[in-house]
Amino acid sequence: MPRALLIVLDSVGVGAAPDAADFHDEGSNTVGHIAQACWRGLGDRAGLRQGPLHIPHLCALGMAHALALSTGIFPEGIPQDTAIQGQWGIAQEVSRGKDSPSGHWEISGCPVTFTWHHFPETEPCFPDSLIDSLIKDNNLPGILGNKHASGMAIIEEYGAQHMASGKPIIYTSADSVFQIAAHEETFGLERLYDLCRHARKLLDPLGVGRVIARPFIGDATHGFKRTGHRQDFAVPPPPGTLLERLSTAHRPCITVGKVGDLFAHCHTGQEVKAHGNNVVLSRALEAFSTLGDGGLVFANLVDFDTEFGHQRDIAGYAAALEAFDRRIPEIWDSLKPGDLAVITADHGNDPSFRGTDHTREYIPIFMFGPECSPGTVGKRNTFADIGETLAAHLGLPILGPGVPMMPLMA
Repeated sequence: MPRALLIVLDSVGVGAAPDAADFHDEGSNTVGHIAQACWRGLGDRAGLRQGPLHIPHLCALGMAHALALSTGIFPEGIPQDTAIQGQWGIAQEVSRGKDSPSGHWEISGCPVTFTWHHFPETEPCFPDSLIDSLIKDNNLPGILGNKHASGMAIIEEYGAQHMASGKPIIYTSADSVFQIAAHEETFGLERLYDLCRHARKLLDPLGVGRVIARPFIGDATHGFKRTGHRQDFAVPPPPGTLLERLSTAHRPCITVGKVGDLFAHCHTGQEVKAHGNNVVLSRALEAFSTLGDGGLVFANLVDFDTEFGHQRDIAGYAAALEAFDRRIPEIWDSLKPGDLAVITADHGNDPSFRGTDHTREYIPIFMFGPECSPGTVGKRNTFADIGETLAAHLGLPILGPGVPMMPLMA
C-alpha cells in the first residue's frame, strides 16, 4: 500500500495571487524577489552566504517554472533549463485569510469559508473587556503592548519592563492572532501556557484563529532571544480534513513540528515536537522510515516564516532555502516504490515587501517519487487539490471541493 510525505515550507510563496490587491499584497513574490536580490548581490552576508540563490534540487522539481507560471516571466537569478523531475504546479488560496491555519486546513482539503476576526490597527487594539477579564482572572499586574507589532521588535521594546513588572507582552498582527510573549524564567513557561489557554476561551466567541505563546529568554544587557517552546492554541478545523480521513480509516499518521497545534490536535496522530527547519526535517524523515503502509507524515518547516520572513531578512531566508535544498536528495532516498512526496507552502512572506506580515501569494506544488511521471499539474484553483491528490494516492475517500491531480504515477 502506498505512503505519502507532505512537507510545508511555511511562507515560501511564488508570486502574488489573483486577489493579492484585496490584501494589499499586489507585487509580492517571496522566492522570486529573494532570487532577484541574491542575483544583484543584495542577499550576501559575511559568514552566511553569497552570490546567486543556489537551489538546484528545487529547480529540478520545477521552481523556476512555478515562478514563471505565476508571474508570466522566468525569475532573475534562477536557472530555467534544468531537467524536471516529478510533477510541478502552483495553487491559489480560496480561504478568506493568508495565515497558517487557513493554508494548512485548505491543503488538507478544507478551505476556510468564514471570515476570521482581526484586531484593528490602533493603540490599544484589544477590547477593554477582553483585557480586563484576562488581567482579573489571571491575577496579572497589567499588560504591555496592546498593539500590532513584529515579534522580536516588541520583545526588544518591552522585554526589560516585562521582567521588572511581571506584565506579559500582548500583541497582534495582520493575521487573526492574539500573541502573548513572556520570559521563560521570570514569568514561567507553564504560567504562559496557562494564560494562553485562558485567553483561548475568551477569544472563541470572537472567532480569533490562534492564541500564540511566544516565550523568550535573555536580558536587556545581553539581548533577548525567542525559544523553541512556542505553542499555538488554535480553533479546531472543520470536519473532513485529510487527517480525519486517515484517522477514520485507522491509517498511521505522524505530524511533525507545529502541525499538531495548527489542527488543534484533532486527528493529528502521533505528534513529534521539534524546533528548527533541519531538526524538523530530520524528525520527519526518521518518522517516514518507519511509517506503515497507507500512512502519512505531515511536517511544517516554520523557520522560513518566523525567523526570516517576518524579520524581513533576505539573506537569512535565502540561506534557509539553500539549506533545505541540500537535503532534498535525502527525501528522494527515503522514498520506496509507490511512495509520493509533496513539497508545498501555506502562504507567502516576502522579505523584500513592505510591513512584516504574510503576503497573499500562489504556493508551489512539487510532487515526486520513484514512479511519479515528470510533467505539470498547471495552475490549481485551490490548495485543496493537494489534499484530494494525497487522499486518492492513499486510497481514502474523495470529499471535495478539491480535485485530485491524477494520474501522477507512471
